[in-house]
Amino acid sequence: MSADLTTKFFNATYTNPLMNASGVYCMSVEELEELDHNCNAGAFITKSSTPQFRQGNPEPRYYPVPLGSINSMGLPNKGFDYYLDYVLNRQVIDKDNKPVFFSVAGMSIADNLEMLHKLQDSEFNGFTELNLSCPNVPGKPQVAYDFDLTLEILTQVFSFFKKPLGVKLPPYFDFAHFDTMASILNQFPLAYVNCINSVGNGLYIDVESETVVVKPKNGFGGIGGDYVKPTALANVRAFQQRLKPEIKIIGTGGIKSGQDAFEHLLCGATMLQVGTQLMKEGPVCFARIETELKEIMDKKGYKTIDEFRGKLKSIE
Repeated sequence: MSADLTTKFFNATYTNPLMNASGVYCMSVEELEELDHNCNAGAFITKSSTPQFRQGNPEPRYYPVPLGSINSMGLPNKGFDYYLDYVLNRQVIDKDNKPVFFSVAGMSIADNLEMLHKLQDSEFNGFTELNLSCPNVPGKPQVAYDFDLTLEILTQVFSFFKKPLGVKLPPYFDFAHFDTMASILNQFPLAYVNCINSVGNGLYIDVESETVVVKPKNGFGGIGGDYVKPTALANVRAFQQRLKPEIKIIGTGGIKSGQDAFEHLLCGATMLQVGTQLMKEGPVCFARIETELKEIMDKKGYKTIDEFRGKLKSIE
């Protein structure tokens, strides 16, 4: 009997833990529909939205590199109402379908509070992801690197927001930072944390032309793909060890194969988001990763993900 990838995420059950990362293959209704119906993604998330349509940074703003990608997209999206209309219509048309993840990433605290108020007052019944970690908006620091500001924002949010809410975090690199952020997150009824967003402000050079490869921010951009997997795994593991058990973890970063997925799950992730590989390969990547993950589980004798999730062994 083949391994079963069925994943329970609070009140929702998905056929597998795979989904897109917000920002990749989710700009339009057409792309969202493909993720929903025409590929092997277990779940999907909308494009991180701002209150109004946003063009994003000037191009070129995404560049594939041998071991991943560099991007400085600048949150291009069709605006909050576009995505809210889509998810609400979807709920009416297909009441039995899997709950959607809805990403918000305002340019200010006020923007985020405005969008979250609208989601709270709407009929939306899925999961909301508050992006505290976009590294690619010029002049806007990553909120989640400011611990006091993160505490202030979450305090305001949970004063009125009662639906399932997760936060997308940047990568952390120091045990003191893991400890501090976990102590903040544990104060709130969070549904999940998403580890990690891209590693901010990397630089890639075209040696032939002796130039940078993306235009915004003089070539600085977020790094994804193979480059970031060890950092992503470390963040999943560190927060799995520090967060209260009711806060689940979505693992994001460097997932391009079944083995990568297995490693994230072994570190404690419940759901998995694919970004760079989805951009390179398209939605067909989900079927391949799903097959490869099942093959690994079959070889190891695991029937379900719960048999090994979060059970990474240390060396005695």
